[in-house]
Amino acid sequence: MCERNGGAFAALQSASSSNPGRRDFLKSLGGTGAAVVVLPTALAAAMGASGTQAAGNTRVRATHGAGLCNLGIFIAKERQLTRSDGVDLEFVVTPTNTDIVTLFGVGAVDVSMIPYSNLLSLYDAGAPVAVVAGGGVNGCLIVAKEGIASAADMRGKTLGTFQADTLEVLPYDWLKKAGLSFKDVQVRYFNTSPEMAQAFIGGAVDAICAVEPYASQCAAARKGARVLSDGTDLYGPQYADCVLAVRTPLLQKQPAVVRAVIKALLTAQSQIESTPAAALSQTVGSYYKTTLEAATAAARRQPVMVDQRNQAPFILARAQSMKEMGYIKKVPGAGIFDWKPLEDVIAANKTMFDTLKLKSA
Repeated sequence: MCERNGGAFAALQSASSSNPGRRDFLKSLGGTGAAVVVLPTALAAAMGASGTQAAGNTRVRATHGAGLCNLGIFIAKERQLTRSDGVDLEFVVTPTNTDIVTLFGVGAVDVSMIPYSNLLSLYDAGAPVAVVAGGGVNGCLIVAKEGIASAADMRGKTLGTFQADTLEVLPYDWLKKAGLSFKDVQVRYFNTSPEMAQAFIGGAVDAICAVEPYASQCAAARKGARVLSDGTDLYGPQYADCVLAVRTPLLQKQPAVVRAVIKALLTAQSQIESTPAAALSQTVGSYYKTTLEAATAAARRQPVMVDQRNQAPFILARAQSMKEMGYIKKVPGAGIFDWKPLEDVIAANKTMFDTLKLKSA
């Protein structure tokens, strides 16, 4: 693993997402004192695993989510797109969504493809982290059972989502626009996308806010289900979902490593845009628990977009919702972003960058 600053965090006995106080856990990450982190057995085992590493290369460990916004980093890993720059990208597999935040927050990994909302929570708690690039745009969908056609129909109904996630921010904003709040619904939090999808399809919840490809899968699998919002009706086109975040000690001490990862993501985006079928064939089954046909249809709703500099105002605006929900104490400023590594990579790879379909510039 690259150098990192593992200090300045409170002692944490457990990072399991089954802990009912995980909202408090996110807030507690900014505590002072030496870190004493006791990871769950599954996470400790994952951290001990090591992949094949090229001699002389720098290894950087990363966490990721389950949605199509992670397709770029999956392709970068599978095709070893960082190796030409002397970096080996290694994934640390996490059992639940909260574990992704845990490992990144306590400094057990240096890089994470993470929902912007989780990043906002960590930053507010005092974690030394920064957004350096994007992952994917759009792809967050509110799907409801038969008979629910609007926000007003959600009164008294159960809504499945993830805590402190972009998938919690969207329904919060959507209900608020309709004059409602989470007090008008019963919110149920899940650990993983497949778990939440199964709950909806099986009738355990009335509606969910899910990410692609699981959102489309849910809409198709439950008779009469419909998509109430895909986010664009509320936020407009190309809204941010997950972002590439790094711990600032890595950014300060080994900026070339960060640039290598960003370059790999841009290269992956170029390859995905050129041959999307090949990219999905390489990741369905291993990363996406769905059919190739379903993933292909869903990919159109959540494309990869690494250059998300134009999404900074959107993310900062969503921070207000995070504050209202109690996840952060104050709305951050532009200091949460560091676009210099991305801009350096763009300048050095202008010909490739100019061919990308989705970008800020």
